[in-house]
Amino acid sequence: MNRVPLWAGLAFVVGVVLIGAGARIERGVPDWVLVIPLAITCVAVLLRYRSPLGSLGLGTVGLVMDVFVGPSLGTMLVYTDNLYAAALYGPARFSRWLLVITTVGAIGSGAVTWFLWYDWRTLALTVVQVGLILVTPVTTAHILRQHRDQAAAERARAEQVARLAELDREAAITAERTRMARELHDMIANHFSAIAIQSTAALSRKDLDPATVRTIMETVRENSVKGMAEMRSMIGLLRQEGDEGEAMRPRLRDAESLVERSRQSGLVTELHVDGTPRDLPAPVDLAAYRILQEALTNALKHGDPPARVRLAYERAQVSITVDNPMSSRDKRLPGAGAGLIGMKERANLVGGTFEAGPHENGWRVAVTLPAPREEPA
Repeated sequence: MNRVPLWAGLAFVVGVVLIGAGARIERGVPDWVLVIPLAITCVAVLLRYRSPLGSLGLGTVGLVMDVFVGPSLGTMLVYTDNLYAAALYGPARFSRWLLVITTVGAIGSGAVTWFLWYDWRTLALTVVQVGLILVTPVTTAHILRQHRDQAAAERARAEQVARLAELDREAAITAERTRMARELHDMIANHFSAIAIQSTAALSRKDLDPATVRTIMETVRENSVKGMAEMRSMIGLLRQEGDEGEAMRPRLRDAESLVERSRQSGLVTELHVDGTPRDLPAPVDLAAYRILQEALTNALKHGDPPARVRLAYERAQVSITVDNPMSSRDKRLPGAGAGLIGMKERANLVGGTFEAGPHENGWRVAVTLPAPREEPA
């Protein structure tokens, strides 16, 4: 914008030179009279950014004066900048109307010329000249304005896409944190619950012989070591890129190890398997293993023995049922209900069903997960 005065001054000098060179229609007026409308249109150039419509209005006044006393080529050329600035920097609606008005003006000038002279050459010359002066600068400004608006829309769209990407990233981080919390809860709660129960028993009994105390401490140590090992495995998996490694992924086929661990923790546990165990889809396999692990942990913390586990491998699904008597005493360990919520979420995520509640003087956890059998080709 600082170059506007320079451009206006240069336009005025060029216009004066053209007037002196005779680039005008001679009507018997002194040259200095033609300089007045030229100066007005050049002053209008100074307003092209601050007031585009004011620039056009002042330039139009100068052009009308020039038509009566000249007209001169310099004033008409400067007026094209007034039109261009009004169409490019003025209101969008005005820019569209200005294009219509200048087009109609060019056509009207041609019609008047034909009506007065009935000459094709004069008609063609008039339409071309008026079109170059009026229509061309407005059309050019209109095209540039469309490109500018399109660029602004693309920038806004890019900013919106970047914002959506940021929201997706935040959602992914939240989901990953939730997953880590659920994995830690399901993986460590079983071991730590056994440790807490056994250590409480050892501390509350004063009549235990050294061999029994040693057996309890060995079980506590075993649960601690296994818990730490599983935690390290999970952290290693979370640090990996891609899916969990096949060798380290928990499987429902390892249910016997979960049951044996519950037995070692002092919970009498029975396991019944119906059907032939088979490989399940990775998400279903992991969900089934964690649900069974959490159900046994709840039975150890809040129930009485025995716990009965039934796994049923059916044609299109796998079912897990864990039954245990409800404890008539106060809860051994406090709970926040996160285990039941986590089991339900895992079942829902893989399209399964989950039920948990009192059942025949006991507590039952029943889960059904989709696991269609792959038929041989």
